[in-house]
Amino acid sequence: MGASFARRGPLSAGLYEFLRFGIKQGWACLFGGILLGLIIATRLWYPQHAALPRYDALVIACIIVQFALIWFGLETLEEAKVILVFHVVGTIMELFKTSIGSWHYPEASYLRLVGVPLFSGFMYAAVGSYLFRVWRLFDFRFTRHPPLWTLILLSTAIYLNFFADHFGFDARWALVAASALLFSRTTVFFKVWKVHRRMPLLLGFFLVALFIWFGENIGTGAGAWLYPNQVGAWAMVSPSKLTSWFLLMLISYTLVAAAMWRSARPAGEQSAPQIEGGPA
Repeated sequence: MGASFARRGPLSAGLYEFLRFGIKQGWACLFGGILLGLIIATRLWYPQHAALPRYDALVIACIIVQFALIWFGLETLEEAKVILVFHVVGTIMELFKTSIGSWHYPEASYLRLVGVPLFSGFMYAAVGSYLFRVWRLFDFRFTRHPPLWTLILLSTAIYLNFFADHFGFDARWALVAASALLFSRTTVFFKVWKVHRRMPLLLGFFLVALFIWFGENIGTGAGAWLYPNQVGAWAMVSPSKLTSWFLLMLISYTLVAAAMWRSARPAGEQSAPQIEGGPA
């Protein structure tokens, strides 16, 4: 197909590359897309008084999907382990946030920890799954990437702030500024078709956070969870949540970067190599 478009000139070739980019992004979103599809489908068609609550059906479905991704080689076992870590990190935060009323899950379920249904952790896992898959599908290369230890420090501070901001100490904007400073000179090179294209990594982070926010609007619209202002009638999730998703996504990025860094280490190498390299 690519050869056919290329023969018709640069405009057709550009159109093909754009379509190829969209398809590869959709393929990278496989787990998240399936999860959103399940949330919408169960909202529309799941029996209201079924013996197995809707949230529990989502847990079982997500486990099946996760095993299927590993079975068919769409995710490796090592990647699944890292995604599980982010799943646990997200669930711990959910326990805290729901306990103070930041949002809540309106439906009953058996598979839950206190007020948090276990399917909620898979929403965080979907972010990790996307980052792993998009990294591989687009053959990411970076220039002037910050060292891993700086990402770990930043991610630790971000995670602690998600708890501290409810006790009168909110360093959110300082953390956003620190993130912008840390990645200000970093460029990501990604291969859509024949050559690597480039983009400021910060722009990529913002776009990912934006699409997570879109997904959050879909999830709350389908009643998977609700913010206090959505209880009476659904309303759009505040755009201010973009900063939260931007920062939370950085935690997932750190976990994925650490795993990719480790897998790229030559045999016998004791320290992680620099993530560097321009167009192939």
